[in-house]
Amino acid sequence: MAAKDSFQLEPHEPGWALQAAREAERLRSAVGEQLLDVHHIGSTAIAGIVAKPILDLLPEFRSLATLDASCAAFESLGYDWRGEYGLPGRRYCTLSALATGRRLVHAHCYAAGDPEIIRHLAFRDYLRAHEDVARAYEAEKLRCRALHPRVSGAYSEAKNAWIQPVQAAALTWWREQRGSEH
Repeated sequence: MAAKDSFQLEPHEPGWALQAAREAERLRSAVGEQLLDVHHIGSTAIAGIVAKPILDLLPEFRSLATLDASCAAFESLGYDWRGEYGLPGRRYCTLSALATGRRLVHAHCYAAGDPEIIRHLAFRDYLRAHEDVARAYEAEKLRCRALHPRVSGAYSEAKNAWIQPVQAAALTWWREQRGSEH
């Protein structure tokens, strides 16, 4: 029997982008105009690299108050609303398949203007624009998976030393790409 926290890395599935778009539309329909955008982030948003087959979405709201007022809308769609879940300013929700309990979506919700939005988008876009860095990230993911094959949290923590300097480079690159806009 697999450990409760056990996880798999799978080859990139082109259908993940479509699944993310469909889930974003479900969220928009449930939440309404307070939801400004839904960004597909994380490894499932980066073509060609392995990923846990769980969509990471970043819903962006007009304000923290409108975000908090959306709790019931998320729950009506089957999401488990977990609140800040250790990160001030974020609201974290998960969606799992009813029949199997398999995790389908992690929603990392923020209010517009939160710097965490740019951090996530910069990292995603940097890896999309730099295939060599994306491949290095894939190698790091596989290395960490080999070290921690049954514990997702330990796997994620192990990747952190690699991710931090790449995130810094990604933020610099992001700002250079946009000039003084951000």
